[in-house]
Amino acid sequence: MAFAADHELLLDRLDEEVRLAPKPALHLFAKIIGSVCRHIPILNRPKKAGRIDRLIDAEAWTDCALALIELELPGWQLRRLVYEGGEWLCSLSRQPNLPLELDDTVEASHEVPALAVLRAFVEARRRGRAPTPMDNRNASVPLLASAFGETICCDNFS
Repeated sequence: MAFAADHELLLDRLDEEVRLAPKPALHLFAKIIGSVCRHIPILNRPKKAGRIDRLIDAEAWTDCALALIELELPGWQLRRLVYEGGEWLCSLSRQPNLPLELDDTVEASHEVPALAVLRAFVEARRRGRAPTPMDNRNASVPLLASAFGETICCDNFS
């Protein structure tokens, strides 16, 4: 599907731009928010999304990158942020209580901690489902009245 390929290319370019950036900057965060963030543009500005604006104004880049994860990827959490061999390594996890060997983490590194977190955010977005043209529609599951009689499970657990 061409749309998914375009999304992959966008994520590749964003990751490369963050990887090559010497320091965090407003234009870099604005590009990521405008390109791959789905929730921030539609959030009520004074509340949750306003927090991102205040962090950017204060140049609190690491906190801003962590707030992006909190708002855009609610299933992901920071597992660790460590300094090793001259670089910061950021690991994001969906299940941080699992042992590290069993966890399916997203890892990214950079010389600047905020950019390591931002690269991990882009990689976690890549691991998520690529958006489709149908994502822009308001899809909902209709509510059904409960049926009388017996209910059976039709899932195949084999």
